[in-house]
Amino acid sequence: MRRVIVVNGPNLGRLGVREPDVYGHQDLASLRAKCQAWGRDLGLEVDVRQSDDEGEVIGWMHQAVDEATPVVMNPAAFTHYSYGLADAAAQVSDAGLPLMEVHISNPAARESFRRLSVISPVATGTITGMGFFGYRLALEAVAHCLEEDRK
Repeated sequence: MRRVIVVNGPNLGRLGVREPDVYGHQDLASLRAKCQAWGRDLGLEVDVRQSDDEGEVIGWMHQAVDEATPVVMNPAAFTHYSYGLADAAAQVSDAGLPLMEVHISNPAARESFRRLSVISPVATGTITGMGFFGYRLALEAVAHCLEEDRK
């Protein structure tokens, strides 16, 4: 089974509590279980992580490059301003690894400051506004990219 990391940025540890009208009522444990089940269906071993610490998230990108591990990332608030994370994420793409950016809500339909992503330009693809199902789509995209690489 090919390993994939699903990285979640700040405040996503508060899923189910923080703005449930935007992010839903399910928590991070539910997201973890869903991602792992979806991954198994796709032949992927999924490791779901969350941190409010920008440096830790950057470290996970470095680890992904060093271990040749594809990434699904919801950078959350780091999306809009973290050039350090964007540089680290670019290393994932530059290594030829799939990097799927995912957002539970649709940032383009929210406050104006949320409309800029410094991650999208370096991501393989971006999925927004599909709730937790967006993670499934992102995992399917990773599986597709890995299959294409085998051809």
